[in-house]
Amino acid sequence: MNDEELFARLLYCGVTQLRRPEAEVWLLPIGELLDQWEIHKQFSGIAKPKRELYIDDIIPDGI
Repeated sequence: MNDEELFARLLYCGVTQLRRPEAEVWLLPIGELLDQWEIHKQFSGIAKPKRELYIDDIIPDGI
């Protein structure tokens, strides 16, 4: 898949799946668009998170 096909697919997903206007999808930074697409996939059950963390994993006991 070349870059044009990849961006066309991201544009399609941004408009149809994320329900964003096309002009807004064009203006989104590519990293933010990819993050939102990944969140959408996890929320809809298409993908699983690579790593699952809980608040106890991040904040040590005693604070």
